[in-house]
Amino acid sequence: MKNAIELSHDILPHAVPNYWSTMQTYPLHEEVDAVVIGTGAGGAPLLARLAQAGMKVVALEAGPRFSPFDDFATDEKSQAKLFWRHERLSAGQDPLAFGNNNSGTGVGGSTLHFTAYVPRPHENDLKVKTEFGRGEDWPFSYAELEPYLSEVEQFIGVSGPSSYPWGASRSKSYPLPPLDLNRAAQYMQKGCDRLGIRTSPAANAALSKDFTVKGVGQRPACNRRGFCQAGCNNGAKSSTDMTYLPLAVVHRAEIRDHSYVTEFELSKDKRTMTGVVYKRGGKTYRQKCRAVFLAAGGIETPRLLLLNSLANSSGQLGRNFMAHPGSEVWGEFPDKDEPWRGIPGALISEDFHRAPKAEYETGYLLQSIGVMPVTYVSQKVRGEKLWGEKLKAHMRQYPFVAGINMLGDCYPSSENFVELSDELDDRGLRKPRVHFTFGENEKRMMDHAEKKMRAIWEEAGARNIWTFKRGAHIIGTARMGHDADSCVVDPSGKAFDLENLYICDNSIFPSALSVNPALTIMALSLRTADHYLGRQS
Repeated sequence: MKNAIELSHDILPHAVPNYWSTMQTYPLHEEVDAVVIGTGAGGAPLLARLAQAGMKVVALEAGPRFSPFDDFATDEKSQAKLFWRHERLSAGQDPLAFGNNNSGTGVGGSTLHFTAYVPRPHENDLKVKTEFGRGEDWPFSYAELEPYLSEVEQFIGVSGPSSYPWGASRSKSYPLPPLDLNRAAQYMQKGCDRLGIRTSPAANAALSKDFTVKGVGQRPACNRRGFCQAGCNNGAKSSTDMTYLPLAVVHRAEIRDHSYVTEFELSKDKRTMTGVVYKRGGKTYRQKCRAVFLAAGGIETPRLLLLNSLANSSGQLGRNFMAHPGSEVWGEFPDKDEPWRGIPGALISEDFHRAPKAEYETGYLLQSIGVMPVTYVSQKVRGEKLWGEKLKAHMRQYPFVAGINMLGDCYPSSENFVELSDELDDRGLRKPRVHFTFGENEKRMMDHAEKKMRAIWEEAGARNIWTFKRGAHIIGTARMGHDADSCVVDPSGKAFDLENLYICDNSIFPSALSVNPALTIMALSLRTADHYLGRQS
């Protein structure tokens, strides 16, 4: 059943069997059960679930397929290939940086370069409107989401603490013990202890011990290389190319790389998608299908639908864009700490989630952070406008640097949205323009967090402390809910306007949550798959 679409080179490390050479392929003229657009945290779990159910499934990924051992060097220059480099226009009072921030490309999506930080959301993260009268509630409870969070943790191999001082009780413990604390984590722990702030080893989607992924094979433990954002080259990080994608391939799913989706084919009544049109190698292809699952992320998902004038009867597509307040505080310490070494986020504190008598609503977490040299110097230039000899002098202290950052909730706002600009990209498609301005609550939260982080670093013995303010992650833009007049998809992720379109990425989040989104995206992906399969049966 081979077709004209060529298979790319091997992707899996030698510790995991090579399934790609025998991957099932489907002819373009054959109608498959589903097309999944995107292979990151939103697309991959769902792809595997549908394939396990015996469905004929094709995944389309805009980027290439990589071989970790061959392609992921310990060199930041080489990591550029993992980032979504197509230009996005930024607007608003707090315009967001893209490029090497917030989006990825390649088989595995943003999980190829994410830092593997996977804290769970809190129960009250899903009910901010009920609690504060602002923002939006999720259309289901934490209790419904928890089994999926646990399933993801157990399957991909999350390393985490045996006890955790915050949040709801767990149905299962983490499958692996936490990773070792690097120097940044040790400094943070020292400063927090002196201030009476509780800390815990963080949950990370990277292996503290060798681990067998059920149905896939064995993966090796983390070697503390530390260049997680440049791609893990031994398979220890639980990116989807090491977990759900090989599982999908085992169950006869096909993954087509370098496949950039541009259009959809529709039934006569415009209510059903019948095919997906995509570009590959300068040629146009069409894949017939019975259902479409869109998992292209908080910008490309609404952009693709806006370009095709679909799924927007509510007028909410592209609206309600959110980004986490993610300010970082850096300092220099007396001893050389090799800031690139180990898992970047080894320690966490959630003492400021729903902090009593706080001057802000909702909450934020704190985490220690490691950093690679080019990332660090680029932030120094952007944040402090340092250049020339002063910058060189500062960078001589890089081996002594350690960081701590906050990640906070964000209310949706009518001022923050994604739209189509009049500028065209190299494919002739209209570029997205992203409007973003932090609200007053987010500003109060960032001010509070900066004071706390500076105090922690002072107690830990840091000098030359400075702050880099930023927004992290891209969230919202295709809101999930019960009301077709104010939402784009229903609680299962199905678009209100189309019978067979599902969205399963961070664009459907009604609220931003006060934690990193990757774990929740994967859990939602499995939940959407189960709802779809339930409807089919």
